[in-house]
Amino acid sequence: MKFGLKDKKRVIAVFMAVIFMGLSLSFLIRVNFGTDPCSTLNLGISSKLGISFGTWQVIFNAILFFIVIIFDRSQIGWGTLANMLLVGYSSDFFSWVFDGLFPESPLTDMKIRILILIPALILFVISAAVYMAVELGSAPYDAVVFVISSKIKKVPFRFIRMAWDIAAAVIGYLLGSTIGIVTVAIAFALGPVITLVKEKINRIL
Repeated sequence: MKFGLKDKKRVIAVFMAVIFMGLSLSFLIRVNFGTDPCSTLNLGISSKLGISFGTWQVIFNAILFFIVIIFDRSQIGWGTLANMLLVGYSSDFFSWVFDGLFPESPLTDMKIRILILIPALILFVISAAVYMAVELGSAPYDAVVFVISSKIKKVPFRFIRMAWDIAAAVIGYLLGSTIGIVTVAIAFALGPVITLVKEKINRIL
């Protein structure tokens, strides 16, 4: 299959998007107003296992990846691999950098937390929208929802997705993660932003 300039731009966009997702996620974790449902789940599990968020993210995605390979390989692409490997480790890396620069975190002040929260949340939503809009494969967490939906056709996709996200967030919360305004904001904002970003990307790329 020919790999043209347009495809290269989309691959670059995907890798940049997931790295920026990791960057923004590192801030969202630090301000402690919650994260997206998948990260909420993985933060809870990784803390209980005593391993880094990035390492557990890879393990978790690898498990789901095999499920996707078995049931729906059409969901797999460059975006799948980029999301699997880079979001968690990017978050770990930037957290390590910030811990080194600011060993005594100033994020106990509510005003500073909110000041950091707003741009971090905007960056995360836009980055996630770019990653999804270029359509170069779904993250295993997202792809499994399509697999489940294909097996339970009588239930609308949106309800399956809601149940999947709610279950992830609740399990994460029970394991010690925070559910907050960010979790709710991402749930409501991501869909509309994806639509806007997709229109822009189709014109540019």
